Order: sequence, then C-alpha cells, then structure tokens
Amino acid sequence: MIPTRRTLLAVAVAALLPLTACGGGSGSSGSSSSAGGTYTFWDPYPQFDASSDWGKRVTACGTAAGVKLKRTAYDTTDLGNKALLAAQQGDAPDVMLVDNPVVSTLVEAGILNKTADLGLDTASIQKNVIGAGTIDGASYGVPIGANTLALYYNKKVLSAAGVDPASIKDWASLTAALKKVKAAGKKGITFSAINTEEGSFQFLPWFWGAGGDLTKLDSAGGVAALTLWKQWVDAGYAPKDVLQNTQTTSWQEFATGDYAFSENGTWQLGNADKAGFPYGVVNIPGRTGGSAPVPTGGEFVTVPVQKDSSRYDVSKKIVTCLTSATNLLATDTTLMYVAPTAAVQAEQVKKNAELKPWVAAVAAARGRTSGGLGTKYPTISQPMWTAVQSALSGGRSPQDALDTAQAAARKG
Repeated sequence: MIPTRRTLLAVAVAALLPLTACGGGSGSSGSSSSAGGTYTFWDPYPQFDASSDWGKRVTACGTAAGVKLKRTAYDTTDLGNKALLAAQQGDAPDVMLVDNPVVSTLVEAGILNKTADLGLDTASIQKNVIGAGTIDGASYGVPIGANTLALYYNKKVLSAAGVDPASIKDWASLTAALKKVKAAGKKGITFSAINTEEGSFQFLPWFWGAGGDLTKLDSAGGVAALTLWKQWVDAGYAPKDVLQNTQTTSWQEFATGDYAFSENGTWQLGNADKAGFPYGVVNIPGRTGGSAPVPTGGEFVTVPVQKDSSRYDVSKKIVTCLTSATNLLATDTTLMYVAPTAAVQAEQVKKNAELKPWVAAVAAARGRTSGGLGTKYPTISQPMWTAVQSALSGGRSPQDALDTAQAAARKG
C-alpha cells in the first residue's frame, strides 16, 4: 500500500520527536492564508528580535517582495515538529528556515517544494553544502549559509602553560596540552555533550576523526572517540557540566577566560572578538593526525507546499532576496555564517581575514544526512547522544553504551 501524505506526516513527526525533546518555541503558528499582503516566515533564531540586524533583514526582504512578512522564531529543536504539525493542519508558513538534517524528513512528509519547480538557481552552491538538502538528485531548499566546528583557543592560557597551538596535531598532542594547562592552574576544554542534536553535532568530529561510521556506532573508531571524551572528563580536563552544556553555555564558560579551548562554531566569532582576551582558531585534529571531518551546519530556506500555489511567486522573491549572489554577503555577515558559494566566500575573507580557516573547514565539511542516510539520521543521532550521556556520566563503559546505541539505531 502506498502511504498517504497524512501517514507520511505522522511517521515524520515521530522521526523528529527525538530531536525536539527540549524546546518551547516563541510565537504562534503562521497561516498560508493570511489576509491581504501578509506572508509568514519561520526561522530558528529566537535570539534575534525584530530590532536586530537579522530581524530588519527579514522585514526588508518582505518589503522588497511587496508584502508584509510576519516572522516567528522557534528554537531549532522545536521548529521541525512545528512545521510538520502545521502542514498536517494545512497551516504551513510561506517560507521557512530549517536546520539542514530536517530537510530530508520534511521532504519525506511531502511538504517541501523542489527548488527547480520554483525556478530557484542553486548551480553556484558548493556541492557538499547543497547536498544536505538534496534527495534523489533534487534540492528542496537554498542554503542561507554554512557553519561548522573548530577549536577556539585562549592565547594567554596556552602561553602561561607553555603550549604552542601549532603543536596540536592529533589527539595525543591535544591531551598533552590539556594536561599542561591543568598543571598550570587553568581549565582545559569546553564542549557540548547535551542530550539533543547539539551533542551529536559536537561529537561527530571526534567520531569521524577516528574513522567512525554512522551505520556502525559501536565500531572501534566510535568507541575510541567516546573513550577520549570520557578520559577528559574523568581527568578534569573537561568539566562535568558538558552533559548539560549547550553550545551557548559552553561558549560562556570559555568566555570567562579560564579555559584553554572551546569546541564551537563560526557563529561565535563576534563573541570571540568581545571576549577581552586574545584568541586563535585551529582545526579539530583527527585521532592520528590531520584535520577531522566536521559536520556541515546551517539552515536551508525552504518553501512549504501551499493549497494556494499562486503564493509561490512572492515566496520565491523572499528566498531570492535572502540568498541571491548580490545579497548573500549581507545575509551571512548578519548571521556570522560562511557563504555557500566560492565567490561570496572570497568577498567575506577579503572583509574579514578571521573567516579564512572557517571557509576551509566548511569546504571539507560533511553532511549529517549524506551517504544515503537521509531520514535515518535522527534514528541514529538520538542513540548516539544517549550513549555519550551514559558514558560520560559513568553509567556505562563507552563500548557498552555504543553497543546499546547501535542496537537501538538498528531497530529505528
């Protein structure tokens, strides 16, 4: 039996629920049938109000399209479920920004339009970036930009501990640096190991950096990565509150000036400049050397399916306003994202040399849903972050935790 769209939506909601355990968005749902010239726009940026640069940018794109744009912001972990439920009720927003792993779930539910059907051009976007929103050769959204992870370091802390950041080549040299930092009376490294997608996102560079495979969570590489994190927590090189840390609270710890390293993203560059101490950025090292593969972060601007298809012309104008070659620089500067095209990346680096290592990192980043995982990724990610929690809290050994995770992922 071919599943109906309603059945697919129900399945998709169930798939997304593990990714949205925490949450509570702000605002009310939008309506595709808003009266007059009002269009609805959802994004995952509740930290930006209407008076922020981002809020003003969204409003300006509505004005440019000749309509009033009603913006509602939800937490990232809540937005996917809200989108599925709104579509189920025939009340989807006109334009929506979603975290890239969610795109495949929304596509399976049948609620996103193909970019080709809308006449949106994605030819200049880097393949690894657009790939996160491409299913069976068709893209279902336009990346607004990309971000990924690296290690920020506090130059003063490392200097006082006698650590040269250039010496960080692999896990052994990084652990040796953390040991020196602790001996010098400072703190080692902050990261997020929370039991949400943020925890999986931060764990993936270490997992992939040891040769881990998302279809085999309990492989030797996966166990090595989780063992590394557990050793750091047990030795006091990383705080025990990594279990509750979001990427934001982890950054706040680093901003105190007491820590040597913070695993965090491009989006913290503005905060880094305000931290009050000199900092640098190095790539996350692989287990035996080189740069570890890092996950592609960032959102896609999508156009949900509407009963009234005549609305798509304006929706296309709004998407184009945010993502066209002439406007991407302003959009990504506002969000502190790396642009998804080489031409705009070059402009960014010209204006801000600090983005150079991030551009290189994004170019080498890997999509979480790539390799054919698609909608299987949420059923893998939740057991993975659960295993991290279990091992770091001391409940299970890394091997036992990942054995359980693999069994759960297989059932999912």
